[in-house]
Amino acid sequence: MWVFTETGFVSAVRKDSTPDVITVRARDRKSLESLAGLAQVEIAKSPNGDYPYRLFVATEVWAEWVSLVAMNVDYDNFKSHVAETRGYGYAHELSRVWSVMLDTEDEDARPH
Repeated sequence: MWVFTETGFVSAVRKDSTPDVITVRARDRKSLESLAGLAQVEIAKSPNGDYPYRLFVATEVWAEWVSLVAMNVDYDNFKSHVAETRGYGYAHELSRVWSVMLDTEDEDARPH
């Protein structure tokens, strides 16, 4: 699962070897800081992995964090808000993601 929040971008997976644990990975440390604080766990470095930072949390902690993030949405434009919370460089990269995902829009979603 990919999650984009006002604090960053994370990728969450469940490994077969640890079915009660969610591995949450990120490209930058800042993206994991709020979850690490909630879970009271350390952010590990894994420079040889696809994502250089990760942490490991119980499924319930992951669900709580996602819920908290969702419940705290208090903005009417995500990209503009992220420019304030993470800076314009990060918001620019989000705009690139938005642009790429525009290509997945259904053909009949808008009048031609």
